[in-house]
Amino acid sequence: MPTTGFANATDDISDLIRIVQGAPLVVKLLEGSQGRGVVLAETQQAAESVIDAFTGLKANILVQQYIPEAGGSDIRCFVVGDKVIAAMKRQAPDGEFRSNLHRGGTAEMIKITPQERKTAVRATKILGLNVAGVDILRSNQGPMVLEVNSSPGLEGIETTTEKDIACSIIEFIEAKARPNHSKTKGKG
Repeated sequence: MPTTGFANATDDISDLIRIVQGAPLVVKLLEGSQGRGVVLAETQQAAESVIDAFTGLKANILVQQYIPEAGGSDIRCFVVGDKVIAAMKRQAPDGEFRSNLHRGGTAEMIKITPQERKTAVRATKILGLNVAGVDILRSNQGPMVLEVNSSPGLEGIETTTEKDIACSIIEFIEAKARPNHSKTKGKG
């Protein structure tokens, strides 16, 4: 994971910025989605202003190290059970660093590395999830988890990969439910 600090109020913004190794850095509202509430602060002054504004609104935020080598792209891995069943690379449009499709980003199917696959599955398991969308950055230090989404959207990844992910989720649920169903059969 990129170095990250969390806050809902801060008396010392400069310490929060220092935690993530200074500007440029990313400030995110924890309640945001689809790239809303995500700001790239390119200077110390910009970072201080954005953090002050968000905490002044009593918003819960995270401040995160910016990973320039990602080049405005990330990888969305869709995990079901202990398997990545689909992956796509999302690329931000020119002049933008957020790769969200709702922000004008583009997507293409991608073959991920074994390390990226292991990272996505491990992140999902650590959070106790069976289904998740895991966003990964390719960095000079290897794959970094940006976010694990417990209720990821299907439209973008199904369209991009041409895979019926909803069906895979249903099959996973049915397979997990069968043993429990057979134990209760005939009781009561």
